Amino acid sequence: MALEDYRRDIEGCSRCSSCKWVPYNQIKSWRFSKNCPSIYRHNFHTYSGSGRMVIGLSLLEGRVELDETVAEIIYKCQLCGACDSACKTYRDDIDISEVLLELRAYCVEQGELLIEHMAMIDALKREGNTLGEPKAQRGDWAEGLDVKDVNAETCDVLFHAGCRYSYDRDARQTARGHVQLMRSAGMGVGIAGKEESCCGGRAYELGYRGEAANYADDVLSLVKSSGAKTLVTACADCYSHFQYVYPKMGKELPVEILHVSQVTEKLLDSGKLRFRRKLPLSVTYHDPCHLGRKGEPFAGVWKGDKLDRPMNLKRSGRKGVYDAPRNVIDEIPGLELTEMERIREYAWCCGAGGGVLEAFEDFSASTTAERIAEALATGAEALVTSCPWCLRVFKDAVEETSACIAVYDLTDLALMSAGIAQPAAV
Repeated sequence: MALEDYRRDIEGCSRCSSCKWVPYNQIKSWRFSKNCPSIYRHNFHTYSGSGRMVIGLSLLEGRVELDETVAEIIYKCQLCGACDSACKTYRDDIDISEVLLELRAYCVEQGELLIEHMAMIDALKREGNTLGEPKAQRGDWAEGLDVKDVNAETCDVLFHAGCRYSYDRDARQTARGHVQLMRSAGMGVGIAGKEESCCGGRAYELGYRGEAANYADDVLSLVKSSGAKTLVTACADCYSHFQYVYPKMGKELPVEILHVSQVTEKLLDSGKLRFRRKLPLSVTYHDPCHLGRKGEPFAGVWKGDKLDRPMNLKRSGRKGVYDAPRNVIDEIPGLELTEMERIREYAWCCGAGGGVLEAFEDFSASTTAERIAEALATGAEALVTSCPWCLRVFKDAVEETSACIAVYDLTDLALMSAGIAQPAAV
């Protein structure tokens, strides 16, 4: 689709500014009432979801030219989807998130590109990941693990580590833990190692649709040849793109797609995983944007008037993965969960998404700092999440500011409570 295809959404925006706030009946305090990191940081209407709708209409009607300044405003957005979820509370016939994506695709089509994003795409083309790390080392994180190589044999469960877990040395131990947790429950797990492809999600969100489609083809081909019935990923970004973007592009994966938190919940329910060790810790949980509101499965495209669109085709943000991580936390003896004010489909973004971390470091950092402040306000001793990108920025922020809060991946806590030893990362 193109920007023009969303003209009706853009023209329908009533400029009510509801996209800037947590829905009023969900606000717990003035301090944590905003939901849009961009308007929170820049405090000018054009940086809001509604403001970017105005930009879209101005571009469509030729009232403004796309230049460096306009493109920068378009890209100063984590694409967290909070504006869309808030808007849907009042106007479920408007899809702000889709318009924001089309604005970026329009920037790429018109050649108005950010240098930092061009570097990411160059790295993706050269090494198969946006981090610019050697493709030959993509599978090093799994050295010594008891897993199948799907390049040589088939498997029932294919584990997709994703770029951040594959290359971030601080996260490798957690990546190994994801596999060890499944193996301890008797699951036969296969990985693609150095042949694993980037999901292409970052390319899609930056507006590079051709590159995103190429990587979707790579993943689709690998999944088919693996013989897997289930695809498990620990990366929230990968999960979102597998569930929503791939079928939207006509490249639906012919397998059940699960996030590792859902697998953990299933193993607990079946009795194949048991938590024995008590962890006396007060925690709060951060909902990753791509696992939560952007983790809704693709339900199809409605061709008619969106006022007549049935509920099952509306992406409200409420059908993401929210319960599984919390159910796992509830099962760990000794953990006491205290929720932040902005949770589930109204959760505040970690700051790492949409190319902001790479292009606008200060903006990303301010977004992360706001979430850390909200976590600290709960009085919790630890912040728990289920996404490697969230984990990375939270750990960096806590280390830089010496904030009095620990940061954990949910799987790390599950392994500790289950008493499952993790082989040392290489």
